Amino acid sequence: MSHRAHLFSLRIGHALRESLAEGYTRQKLFKDLLAGVTVGIIAIPLAMALAIASGVPPQYGLYTAIIAGFVIALTGGSRYSISGPTAAFVVILYPIAVKYGLSGLLIASVLSGLLLVAMALLRLGRLIEYIPESVTLGFTSGIAIVIVILQVKDFLGLPLAALPEHFGDKILVLAQALPQTAWPSLLVAVVTLAVMLGWRRLHTPIPPHLPALFIGTLLGLLLLQFGADVPTIASRFTYIAEDGAVAAGVPAYLPYFDWPWDRPGPEGVALSFSWQLAKDLLAAAFAIAMLGAIESLLCAVVLDNSSGQRHSANSELMGQGIGNIITPFFGGITATAALARSAANFNAGAQSPISAMIHALVVLLALLLLTPVLAYMPMAALAALLVMVAWGMSEAPKALHLLKTAPRSDVWVFLVCLSLTVIFDMVLAITTGILLATILFMKDIAAMTKVTDISASRKHISQPLPAGWKVLKISGPLFFAAADRIFAEIALLAEKQCGLVLYMDGVTLLDAGGLAALEKLRHSCQTNNIELLIADLQFQPLKTLAKAGIVAEPGRLTFYATLREALEALPPSAERATQADVAPQD
Repeated sequence: MSHRAHLFSLRIGHALRESLAEGYTRQKLFKDLLAGVTVGIIAIPLAMALAIASGVPPQYGLYTAIIAGFVIALTGGSRYSISGPTAAFVVILYPIAVKYGLSGLLIASVLSGLLLVAMALLRLGRLIEYIPESVTLGFTSGIAIVIVILQVKDFLGLPLAALPEHFGDKILVLAQALPQTAWPSLLVAVVTLAVMLGWRRLHTPIPPHLPALFIGTLLGLLLLQFGADVPTIASRFTYIAEDGAVAAGVPAYLPYFDWPWDRPGPEGVALSFSWQLAKDLLAAAFAIAMLGAIESLLCAVVLDNSSGQRHSANSELMGQGIGNIITPFFGGITATAALARSAANFNAGAQSPISAMIHALVVLLALLLLTPVLAYMPMAALAALLVMVAWGMSEAPKALHLLKTAPRSDVWVFLVCLSLTVIFDMVLAITTGILLATILFMKDIAAMTKVTDISASRKHISQPLPAGWKVLKISGPLFFAAADRIFAEIALLAEKQCGLVLYMDGVTLLDAGGLAALEKLRHSCQTNNIELLIADLQFQPLKTLAKAGIVAEPGRLTFYATLREALEALPPSAERATQADVAPQD
């Protein structure tokens, strides 16, 4: 693929095709097998924990890792990405699950997949470049805070069935329930968290959450033997067995096809699909699609930096869209590329998307063979795991560095995005953040555009100017946010003058607003009999003026290729005339 082809290319299965075209050997297959098994083991508890945090039973997280993990790897554009449920989606999916149930969540996922496919077809993969870091850090930090707040209930073992939808109500309910903290759950959570923190210092290839969950589960079983109440997956979740009986834990069933709206809705009652329901879920679907695009493309960029490879942004959006369209029909929730699992995949030696497909098969085997063991996992241990996931996704060191070193405008954008994500929702946060960042950026760029009187500058002007003439140098883009101010300053400087020379070699841009302001200055100069000379136009401003039909008018408006030519066209000054009189004659 050429140097810039990855920015515009679009084909289904781009990453897999490219990997196979390079030559796929047994050695590469062996490395993919090892990497896939490694990341599959990592993904099993994460998939369940993230499904629970999103408001649905744990098996739907496993279904997501299986179906989406395989389909997106098969059809996407990033070689090392591992897709599945991610922490970033919790803040969006949980309110949908509370209001519409699993059925509504699956419908929203399908709609988001359609939006992602549309984004790919419109070649919008490059737009990730236009989202400022202050915005991405702001909403990811906000999402991390929301995830931690959602885990407080299980971390402390509080006897709450569910949390309210709004931030303020959540905080109030949790604060009121704090006296009912269950010490067995708190002990399991603290031990699990401590093991994860301590394990990191050992620098072993085994991910910290695996031994931490193992120890947390053993501690939970021990406490249960002594009569303590430690909620587990088995005690919290049930399903209908093949014989019609109610069973506890995670069903060892393969994902099966069903219409998303026929799955359980609010209070277990299936929804009836209607266009009004789709319309109600469209805003949430848009938020899911935007976050999915941002997360998957950021993940791909990070992997590119580590591997030296190039992902195809539009192909990755296409793969993510196809995965999110297909997965809900098999019970899986929204999926996107997961940075931590993808990094583990690459570090484990992955060579192609086949490692991600193997990861999906490992999760499938766990669903069929290990569900009796997985059912013993304490809810408190899973809450501790998600607290660590939230800390990792918050990128706290980077956020603190931004607060200390970034310009004030970036700090404000970061704080606004973070606050809106926590208090309201991510759609409002990203929209407001991008708009605020755009406005502040335009303000900063507009402030850089200046006009300087260089009439007395011997660097630019070697001879004295005629009486009543000034040379003004404009530096910076003349766009709508700067042009009115600049030309208003020029109009003031032009008072009581015979003519002006506008030296515009530093003007890189002239937009419609700048053109309108220039026209206003031209009319003002004509009214006051001030001759206007414009020198050294760059290509874009010159093209804009030509397209607008502005042409030279002798004695009123004249264009010159260089400042020197413009100065030579000025009427002679008294000093110039004197110098000409005393000059030796040929």
